[in-house]
Amino acid sequence: MKSLLPIRILYAIAAAYDGLLGLAFIVAAPQIYEYTKITPPNHWGYIHFAAGVLVIFGLMFLMIALRPVENRNLVPFGVLLKVCYVSTVAWHTYQGDIPALWKYFAVADAAFFFLFLWSLVPLEKAAAAATAPGP
Repeated sequence: MKSLLPIRILYAIAAAYDGLLGLAFIVAAPQIYEYTKITPPNHWGYIHFAAGVLVIFGLMFLMIALRPVENRNLVPFGVLLKVCYVSTVAWHTYQGDIPALWKYFAVADAAFFFLFLWSLVPLEKAAAAATAPGP
């Protein structure tokens, strides 16, 4: 069986990315909006909720990083998170324009989307090898 180290690293990076991004918006959303000159929503609860969801997904990615074969069933939820964000940004960019900050995050999420899809093949192969009868 090939090493799952690249997959573990991928999901550890995803965990740090989403988890820390969520924490940053929980702790310092007003400062982030002010620094980036983005008009904030009419209530910070919208941002805090979305940031909390990012922290939860960060924890999920950490679970995948720690036990990738056993937690491979969680990967499609990560794929869907990335599809949701990238398609939302793409749609609103098409409809007019949105701040560049959200587009940068969409580029990162598009990369994660493709890497998560890639990871499914070796994870399924590893799972099959782990359950295959021995010689």
